[in-house]
Amino acid sequence: MWTNELLLRKDILDVGSGPRVAVIGAGIGGLSAAAILARRFDVDVYERAPQAGGKVRQIDIGGAKIDSGPTVFTMDWAFEEVMELAGAELTEEVTLDKLDVLARHYWTDGSTLDLFADREKSAAAIAEFAGPRDAANYRAFCSKTRDVYETLREPFLRSQKPSFAGLIASQSPLSLLNTSPFSTLWGALSRSFEDPRLRQLFGRYATYCGASPFRAPATLMLVAHVEQEGVWALDGGMQSIAKALERVATRNGVTFHYDSDVTEIVEASGRVQGVRINGGDVRPADILVMNGDAAAIATGALGAAGPRALSLPGDMQRSQSAMTWSMVAEPKGVPLDMHTVFFSDDYAAEFDAVFDRGEVPAHPTSYICAPDRAPGLRAPSGAERLFCLINAPPKGDTHTFTDKETAQCQERMLTLLQHCGLNLEAGLESAVATTPSDFDAMFPATGGALYGMASHGWRASFQRPAARTRLQGLYLAGGSVHPGPGAPMAALSGKAAALAILSDCGLTLPSPLAAMPGGTSMR
Repeated sequence: MWTNELLLRKDILDVGSGPRVAVIGAGIGGLSAAAILARRFDVDVYERAPQAGGKVRQIDIGGAKIDSGPTVFTMDWAFEEVMELAGAELTEEVTLDKLDVLARHYWTDGSTLDLFADREKSAAAIAEFAGPRDAANYRAFCSKTRDVYETLREPFLRSQKPSFAGLIASQSPLSLLNTSPFSTLWGALSRSFEDPRLRQLFGRYATYCGASPFRAPATLMLVAHVEQEGVWALDGGMQSIAKALERVATRNGVTFHYDSDVTEIVEASGRVQGVRINGGDVRPADILVMNGDAAAIATGALGAAGPRALSLPGDMQRSQSAMTWSMVAEPKGVPLDMHTVFFSDDYAAEFDAVFDRGEVPAHPTSYICAPDRAPGLRAPSGAERLFCLINAPPKGDTHTFTDKETAQCQERMLTLLQHCGLNLEAGLESAVATTPSDFDAMFPATGGALYGMASHGWRASFQRPAARTRLQGLYLAGGSVHPGPGAPMAALSGKAAALAILSDCGLTLPSPLAAMPGGTSMR
């Protein structure tokens, strides 16, 4: 709890008389925290890049802006809750189009399967793809994933700091056992589906957390339900949600400082004093939200105060990184959808390469986002915007990926695509590659890991840092902290940090959307 001089209400004092909040990083978590906190505090956001978004970024190729980070928008309710707490409404800030096809999938044997937002359409497609037994298995799997999601949503996703003991206390033993916390995702899928291609398809959801399906807990099957609830395309791409949060935060009074790299957290007598910018000036702050990888704090990358504030598990394993290519190219052969996955023949070998040998897979499963195929857009003819991704080891801080290695990885990806029936032409020469070394440069102390620690084993989900730290005034947000990686989870982490700060200062927020009848309710 804060000392008395900080128990000040911004709404009954002149601006500037209350504690000042600084946010490190204008990623989704930091933007969410800043937009909410600005209703009670003066807030400054310091971002080392020239724009907001963090991992939600775009690359410009000849005027074509290509989403080159997170591309799948789910859990709209998480953003609705953040916007509501910030005094705004999601649907007034962004335009969402719900997808009919969640994702299209191809295999090297020529088979293909679309998953749909309509469960029965998916079941019918699976019946044709793998037979009626697996169609029935799919329906049972949907029920299972829904139950796992509903069991964990309140006590885990919305909890400030979940624990296994807390889950036991809040849930019946049977409901917890039904989440299969001690099984691997692959083991659960092997019991759920007869067709190995379906195990591969649903096993890929572990990569949403940067994990291996052969090591991640079966509870990650809830991602299947998350997508079943809805995947949306955003007008303007994923960058539009970052811009919307930035816009709401600015309306609430947040001051943004771009090209401002925080190089040190300054503390004295066990409490935050401010941040050092670009190795020079110190900007004072009473409260600090770190929206960056928690490893930057724990390893001392932001100064000696960090390791005293936070420690990470000694056996922590980094999550996956990626090799990505943003391009304007002409795809020929099998048709793409907005989200398309091309599977390799040996899925286990991919994760052995990344996590055991620290190598880019020899035959990598490849993901392509084709934003020009979003709902409401005319099907492209000729060159179009594409974002291609394969999994890679998080060793960007110890190994520099050369142009030759990057070209070799691109050739591996193109070969896999060709085996599945897709050829990319006209435009490859202008593709912009991003390697684990590049990701490490953008997100220090990560090695290029994009999701914090890997979600391997049942304990991993409870080992992620929470919003509060041991240093008074320092709070955490972002994909490396609870509740986990991904844009909606980062938004929830920013919300959790903001609510923890308000609680510790003895404050509450004005009634959400009090002047906006018909506002979205909390779900």
